[in-house]
Amino acid sequence: MTDAPIEPFSGPPTGAPPAEPMFKAPWPAVAIAGVIIACCVLQQILPDGGLGLALFPQQVMAGNPAGLLSSLFLHGGWAHAATNAAFALAFGAPVARLFGMRGRGVAVFFVFYIVCGLLAGLAFVVLHTDGVQPVVGASGAVAGLMGATARLMDPPGQLGSPFTRRSMSMAAAWIIVNLLMSVTGLTPVANGAPIAWEAHLGGFAAGLLLVGPFNRLSCP
Repeated sequence: MTDAPIEPFSGPPTGAPPAEPMFKAPWPAVAIAGVIIACCVLQQILPDGGLGLALFPQQVMAGNPAGLLSSLFLHGGWAHAATNAAFALAFGAPVARLFGMRGRGVAVFFVFYIVCGLLAGLAFVVLHTDGVQPVVGASGAVAGLMGATARLMDPPGQLGSPFTRRSMSMAAAWIIVNLLMSVTGLTPVANGAPIAWEAHLGGFAAGLLLVGPFNRLSCP
């Protein structure tokens, strides 16, 4: 395959929380970061580098949606995986605390992460129905954690409206960052590959809007 895989990049939007030390982060957030790195290790032993499991929009439109899920566990290189792992840890920590550390809350957290990733991929597919280039990365799911975190900043640690000043500022910053990356191609970890900014914005919107319903599911 001559085209490089698209590498969604999760850069920190304005107002984002600082990276949280791993030893203080809730274990579900640490687990997601660990899975991202572990899957990158496993990817190295696959004959095609895992590209056969990437998201291909054309295949999804043809009735094969498996790539929507499997692509979340693939990355375009170590820098790509490490970046997503770091931001999953930083933005996953407040969301994991919101849902709680008991069994139900932990399960809701993992399902929330996956759902955000699936919707992010679906947003990309809808806008590129005939796309044949592989798309890889957990950035859409990580963007969902960012969107959820945007609602935990005003008031801090409590679930606020998606329309508070901080939520809207973070959403605006995320849109601007992604549009700039798509136009300029200036991305630290993409190695010149195109950026799936549509998935980033779709994931952020999913997290911003769905964290409320999922929070209710986490309550006994």
